[in-house]
Amino acid sequence: MDQFLVSLMNGLVYGLLLFMVSAGLTLIFGMMGVLNFAHASFYMLGAYFAYMLQGAIGFWAALVVSPVLVAVVGVVVERFFLRRVHRYGHAHELLVTFGLSFIIAESIKLFFGNYPVDYRIPAALDIPAFSVGGAQYPTYRLLMGGIAIAMFVVIYLLLTRTRVGIVVRSAIYKPRMAEALGHNVPLVFMGVFGVGAALAGLAGAVAGAFYTTNPNMALELGVMVFVVVVVGGLGSLEGAMLASLLIGVITSLAVSVDRSLADLFALVGAGDWARSVGGLMTLKISSLSATIPFALMLLILLVRPGGLMGEKD
Repeated sequence: MDQFLVSLMNGLVYGLLLFMVSAGLTLIFGMMGVLNFAHASFYMLGAYFAYMLQGAIGFWAALVVSPVLVAVVGVVVERFFLRRVHRYGHAHELLVTFGLSFIIAESIKLFFGNYPVDYRIPAALDIPAFSVGGAQYPTYRLLMGGIAIAMFVVIYLLLTRTRVGIVVRSAIYKPRMAEALGHNVPLVFMGVFGVGAALAGLAGAVAGAFYTTNPNMALELGVMVFVVVVVGGLGSLEGAMLASLLIGVITSLAVSVDRSLADLFALVGAGDWARSVGGLMTLKISSLSATIPFALMLLILLVRPGGLMGEKD
């Protein structure tokens, strides 16, 4: 039971981390229609900026400043790159962001080397929050989860309860009308892209101290973020949160399951058949945990192509 509770909590925190990264991508796609392949690179930049700033201004200040720096990078990318190719369609935007992701990755390797950097949790936060079955649960994991929940609440209220949210949504659905009312639509789009990049940067600054900050961290998490966005529904913030938690919990629980698929079929009386088939059926579920999110994405695309909370076709 204790192992189940620890795995469940780890899954929830990992899911909330996925939401922190995918929220910005969801925001950018939902409002601009841009599927940004470089989004996970902004996550990596946030971690490296925080690492550079931590020694000079302290950990907490670095968590605030690094997302701002990433937002500046995002604004530059939108203003001088994406805006120039926007009129040519989504294919050109995808190619630009895809190439940008490689440029950022190689730049990181050039300045910091092709190895992890020493970005760590401050000693004051490197303490256990409580014990579960004799195991100490880190306080910093709870901090990451709390920041992710606060991020979701702030974004949701900003979009649904403020004038800024009304202007942003009107610029998306009725851009000509918004321009006629005096709103600068290109400026709104640039701001949205910058905010989306800042959210990814904040996730990197927070998670980079707990996980490993290395030049491959964008590649390691980037694919999973796109899975989250597809499963939740392109452009749906609530869907991104639901999909993140679902994928995080399922993946974490699957890692702790020391049984094969044949054992699961045995629960419905088909164990002998499954063992006779062999192959995939004999593999333990823990060894298949990394493929479960992709299987879930495939299932969602077959059953509900718009995602869990996306628009119905």
